[in-house]
Amino acid sequence: MEPAVERRAISKPHPPVVGRVSHHNIQLNWDFEGQRNGPQEQWIKFSVEEEDPKLHTYGIIYTGYARQHVVEGLEPRTTYRFRLKVTNPAGDSAYSSPICVTTTREPMSGAQLHRAVSMNDLNAVLTILQGKQVMVDTLNKLGFTALMVASQKGYSRLVEILVENGAEVNKKNSSGKDSLMIACFSGHLDIVQYLRSQGASWQSKDLGGCTAMHWAADGGHYDVIQWMIEDGCTVDDKDSGLEWTPLMRLCAMSGKRDVADLLIEAGADVNMKDKDGKTPLMVAALNNHEDLVQLLLEKGADSSVKNEYGKGALEMARSLNRMTVASLIEANKIRERLPTSSEDAESH
Repeated sequence: MEPAVERRAISKPHPPVVGRVSHHNIQLNWDFEGQRNGPQEQWIKFSVEEEDPKLHTYGIIYTGYARQHVVEGLEPRTTYRFRLKVTNPAGDSAYSSPICVTTTREPMSGAQLHRAVSMNDLNAVLTILQGKQVMVDTLNKLGFTALMVASQKGYSRLVEILVENGAEVNKKNSSGKDSLMIACFSGHLDIVQYLRSQGASWQSKDLGGCTAMHWAADGGHYDVIQWMIEDGCTVDDKDSGLEWTPLMRLCAMSGKRDVADLLIEAGADVNMKDKDGKTPLMVAALNNHEDLVQLLLEKGADSSVKNEYGKGALEMARSLNRMTVASLIEANKIRERLPTSSEDAESH
């Protein structure tokens, strides 16, 4: 039998300490004695709860072991009510007294700037920026700057105006994406080229370890990826999650054969493995991209490779009833076993 968890009365925690407050975010901090003694299952767990002002009930917005949480997506000049809940390993809980926090006023003309950018209204954007009362990199509720929005929508002249007025080219949103990644995904080659000319970097990575090439592969825009390769962007970086390369992402999503061919010709490894031992061929087979499976086999993908669970691309295709894909892989195996013309000549 496992030893019983010692039950101790848990003391009432202090309310969260308010950190940085903006018009859309509130940072809350806390500490608690004995928080991290021993293995994690013996740690104190924290929950932040927010009050519903209409129902006067609390709902959990964060649970974990951290000592800080940023509440995002809030309304400007609005009061919010929070409390901290602490729970010990035995399941006993205690609540802090609630605290009230009011978000700040939205920066002057911030909303107007984003509205003008979304409508591609060049005159309105210029008027707002020339008034010098608004920060050009003011974020909207989604955490995007005006430059990110213009890069996403393909507003080339507006992108130039924003950069000329001080927009930070390499600024990132809350997920770590910058304007270059957004433009690559959206397929706006002219904006990609302009941002590069203004110092945007191919080496930048988002919070998941993805580069602009990963996002370009997700978008599947041939002309963009072709130019990126010509401009020196690498093609085989792995993200920090599944450890996927851009080619693997392409195999999972659009499955575009012509784009995959570009990546492979630029040096993408068709036998690269992710953290589970999957190769691009396995990913393409799982997602039933028949043309892409054929291309990968033609480019030297090894169908005999197994993942860490002992399964290869053929087994994966069969398990999901991808019969055309399975037949392509089987046919390739047969071709590999046939003697070459030179071997035939030697045998005679």
